[in-house]
Amino acid sequence: MALTRKKFLLAKIEATYGTDSIPVGGSNAIQVTNLEVTPIESDNVQAASYQGFIGNSTRGTLVANKRVSVTFEVELGGSGTAGTAPAFGPLLQAAGMSEVVVSSTSVTYAGVSASFSSASLYCFYDGTRHKITGARGTVTFNMTAGQFPTASFQFIGIYNAPDGTAASGTFTVANQAAALEVNDTNVTTCTFHGVTSTRLESIDLALNNTLLYKETGSSQEVLITDRAAGGTAVIEAPAVGTTDFFAKAVASATAASTIVLGATGGNIVTLNAPQTDITGCSYGDTNGVISLSMPYLALPTTAGNNEVSLVFT
Repeated sequence: MALTRKKFLLAKIEATYGTDSIPVGGSNAIQVTNLEVTPIESDNVQAASYQGFIGNSTRGTLVANKRVSVTFEVELGGSGTAGTAPAFGPLLQAAGMSEVVVSSTSVTYAGVSASFSSASLYCFYDGTRHKITGARGTVTFNMTAGQFPTASFQFIGIYNAPDGTAASGTFTVANQAAALEVNDTNVTTCTFHGVTSTRLESIDLALNNTLLYKETGSSQEVLITDRAAGGTAVIEAPAVGTTDFFAKAVASATAASTIVLGATGGNIVTLNAPQTDITGCSYGDTNGVISLSMPYLALPTTAGNNEVSLVFT
């Protein structure tokens, strides 16, 4: 009997695309929730030969372009030490982000358009190991008042036959501090589209990477072919005379959005979208309080790759 609560994940950046980096429990363990593996995704091809009668072909189905997909969530907290990457740093890199470490100070992640990293993921379902090589993916950052902030990941990787191999080393999580509740005490900066002290109910920011599994006669690879970062912010509705978000939505001007969570070094998380472009505005209700829901895009400048950054200090 395999138990749901005995799932866990190991992840490590690959030196060569698709070559197993062999993550181990003592160095590459990541605490996750809602881990779900789709063990086989494929494009099924059936023979269409004429065979003197109607019905399915007598030939077996060709299970082509086999790949694996996996989704899970990680609490969005720091490593516990300023200038040390969090345990889930390899996941951010494999989701199309660069990693810049300033010793004892900060670790910054931002989008890239070339030289994409990949990771080997070991997903354990109690006694079964799903080894996913060449994994690349996308991520959505979520902050909701009264909840832990999260990073929700989706990966696609190369299919390897599941096996019963146990994890090497003890599953020990390091460099992954407990995330802080999203509340008035812990959120030290809350700016949306240039408006400070916004009464934030929730915000999500997705990279929205376009993922493509491509297999040829001599190669197989997961590609990141595009990125369209954006999300939705929900705030308590201010009086239009105080801040006119409807006018902001109609206009084409962008403005900065920054959420800073935490005040103690090693567990301060800053989410930046410097060129936020509001694309709509609608009313909602939160327990009798009027809210505004605003979808937005995170736009880059002409320099590129600067529409989103995630900074740990």
